Amino acid sequence: MLSERDFRRRMFETVLTVAGVAIAIATLWAAREALMLVYVSALIAMGFSPIVVVIEQRHARGRRKVPRWLAILIIYLAILGVIVLVGLMVIPPLVAQAESLWTKLPAEFNRFQNFLIQHKLMTHRVTLEEAVQNAPSGASGNAVGTVLVAISSLIGGVFGLITILILTFYLLIEANAMFEYFARFLPASRRADVALAAREAVTKVSAWLRAQFVLAGVMGVFAAIGLWFMGVPYFYVIALIAAIGETIPIVGPVIGGVTAVAVAITVSPRLALTVGLYFLVLHQIEANVLVPKIMERRVGVSPVAVMIALLVGGALWGLVGAILAIPTAAILSVIVEEFAASRETRLHRVR
Repeated sequence: MLSERDFRRRMFETVLTVAGVAIAIATLWAAREALMLVYVSALIAMGFSPIVVVIEQRHARGRRKVPRWLAILIIYLAILGVIVLVGLMVIPPLVAQAESLWTKLPAEFNRFQNFLIQHKLMTHRVTLEEAVQNAPSGASGNAVGTVLVAISSLIGGVFGLITILILTFYLLIEANAMFEYFARFLPASRRADVALAAREAVTKVSAWLRAQFVLAGVMGVFAAIGLWFMGVPYFYVIALIAAIGETIPIVGPVIGGVTAVAVAITVSPRLALTVGLYFLVLHQIEANVLVPKIMERRVGVSPVAVMIALLVGGALWGLVGAILAIPTAAILSVIVEEFAASRETRLHRVR
């Protein structure tokens, strides 16, 4: 039996342990937004790491390999170039389409009201000015407050993006040194297994990033073909928006569909209905067939795990959680496999 002194000592240690865990959890919860930025940066660094290695190890006529910082900058400049090219392709047609829509808006609004009145869904006609005046002003109660909140959110998003880009750059630069530092705290017999698991996790996250580009390309092609066949104006711009939106789970396909319907309604309500049905079918195929199958083949995560990860990630962190769900599931699968393999090895040694 324990003496009274030992009992008090153990009780004191237990209380300190519980208090320490509670303080650590509270600290992590308070810093959850900063930790999310770090996690997103780490995932992006893992996704770009194989590309950086390929660029870094290329020799040019016997010269020394490309510095790591230059390889990262090459990737950043390539991404920036793609964004600028997309902007030059998308913005002018969008501006022209917006001007055309604004010109046709009163006539289209009246035509829509006539449709509702004919089917007895409205009793009297409303002017466009009255509709704007009666529109809800938002949660803040006034337009100025709404604009300030929007500007604040935009500034916060810009600073968050800059932070992620800078942190990703330094994580890619210091990846090897950081791993070697943390490996010092592991038993020497486990370092090789942990290094192998880390490489496998990087491979899976990089495969997820490539799979996102494949999905974007597939959806962009299908959207372009369907919209071209239906005669929707600026179909290539809408297809590009649909392809970019494919990188955003749940909300992205909706943005592409809404954009397509908004452009199609300037031609005719029937065309808008047809386009809406087409994107609805396309979204169902994408969500239930393409995403699970492509992620299973590229990332090695089963379709059931993909769908569960999307549901859980969306429930916990909303849109950000849904975006990070699949790479997180891939990393967890590597950890589980490594744990199971090490356990089987220990059991085999005991036998």
